[in-house]
Amino acid sequence: MTSKDASTTTASRLSLLTAVTALVAGVWTFADPGLLHGPEAMQGSARGTALVLTALAVPALLLSMWLASRGLAASLLTWGGSLLYVVYNAVLFLFLTPFNAAFLLYVALLGSALWSVGYLAANRAVWTVGRSVAARAPVHGIAVYVWVVVVLNAAAWLAVIVPSLGPYPTPMLAGTGVQTNAIYVQDLAVWLPLAAVAAAWLWRRKARGAVVVAALLGMWVIESVSIAVDQWFGAHADPSSPVVSLSVVAPFLALAVIGAVPLWLLLRSASRERSPGSHRRAHMASR
Repeated sequence: MTSKDASTTTASRLSLLTAVTALVAGVWTFADPGLLHGPEAMQGSARGTALVLTALAVPALLLSMWLASRGLAASLLTWGGSLLYVVYNAVLFLFLTPFNAAFLLYVALLGSALWSVGYLAANRAVWTVGRSVAARAPVHGIAVYVWVVVVLNAAAWLAVIVPSLGPYPTPMLAGTGVQTNAIYVQDLAVWLPLAAVAAAWLWRRKARGAVVVAALLGMWVIESVSIAVDQWFGAHADPSSPVVSLSVVAPFLALAVIGAVPLWLLLRSASRERSPGSHRRAHMASR
């Protein structure tokens, strides 16, 4: 077995573990009325996230893995996007949800997803696809879209954070039941800077830009649906809460549709590529 095959096999096994862990964590979080603590709105929001994790992210991950095993190279990119969504929300389950009986399961979810991303990134086929996409996709328009999202997202968070830096208890945490907001931490420290840099790579037609931007776009599409669903559940759990609102459900569903367009443009550029593993299987089958 080559090192390339080894990294693919390990990524597949770890991703399958991630899918199983996500399924158990999602069903438990959604279905057990005694698991979650804290404000009702936040409990509802967590259940909405768990529903999307179970009903959308896990199927997207498993479908991407299956399509990759069938030789569809573009699915390697959606595979990464599904994993990034799991990483993002595993952090939220750990730090934006009060400590509960599922804590170790959430830790396992974060760990398995992170290691899956690492081994998937070690797969040379991913970067082969990235080179193909970077060479053919309309990279400049997609890079501009990503930069616009980064600027608007960062501005929205800073507009909330900066006025809250002085007073204590800070008004931005009212109704959350937590001491800090892991969404702001993740986005401003990791995901938005990564997106900005990856868009610059994509602008210069670098393979790493195509791979990272495609994965982030995939994550953003699922996350937009997730926000719409968690806001719906949170608002129905506590209509008076200041941290959830039904008014953002439709806009975030629209953002999911809009974000799917640049993702489709990238994936379409890889649609004619076959993963190296499929060629090897076809050769063996013909013998």
